[in-house]
Amino acid sequence: MKVNQEVVKTIMDEVKPARLIAATKYVDETQIEELEKCGCLYFGENRVQALLDKYEKYHGKGHWHFIGTLQSNKVKYIIDKVELIHSINSLKLIKEVEKQAKKHGLKMHVLLEVNIADEESKQGFDKNDIRDAMNLIEECPHIIVDGLMMMAPNIEVEKTRVYFRQTKELLEQLKKEYPDYPLKELSMGMSQDYKVALEEGATLVRIGRALFKDE
Repeated sequence: MKVNQEVVKTIMDEVKPARLIAATKYVDETQIEELEKCGCLYFGENRVQALLDKYEKYHGKGHWHFIGTLQSNKVKYIIDKVELIHSINSLKLIKEVEKQAKKHGLKMHVLLEVNIADEESKQGFDKNDIRDAMNLIEECPHIIVDGLMMMAPNIEVEKTRVYFRQTKELLEQLKKEYPDYPLKELSMGMSQDYKVALEEGATLVRIGRALFKDE
């Protein structure tokens, strides 16, 4: 796959003031370097081993985010390598992030993944138990909650709007209830639906395949 430079620059302008997180699941450090040349400085990886490989080989100025499902036993490998974990989806994972962040003497910025559409096939807290996560984090001095992440159902794009809107509304509620945390980021929207997500308040969009073309 090759970086589609014109598309990357167009999308970066289009999403402002939100930030483009380039999903790097299917590319290596060569394409990541090309993305940086286009001005993209935020890279999101789905798999721990892939992140470790690319982190070692890439020597640019970009920032790494972890955007995939994260197993608690792998937190220790990425805790000092990523700027933001988008996919905190269990109390067990929160406890492990706190443990590893404390070991490294750092404060880890995270997003809580919310399963806003209550889909059985998706991970994440539901609307009712996300406060259990927030209450636990209040006891975790090495974790800072920057906001929420969600994945919309795989349905007609315009019909995803309600789920983006509900996520924004949930974030606003949490801001009032937990004023000690930034709670300003909404990671939502991917290649197929990021335009609707932006209209509903996304501040981070995770886009992969739209940035590339087959060689």
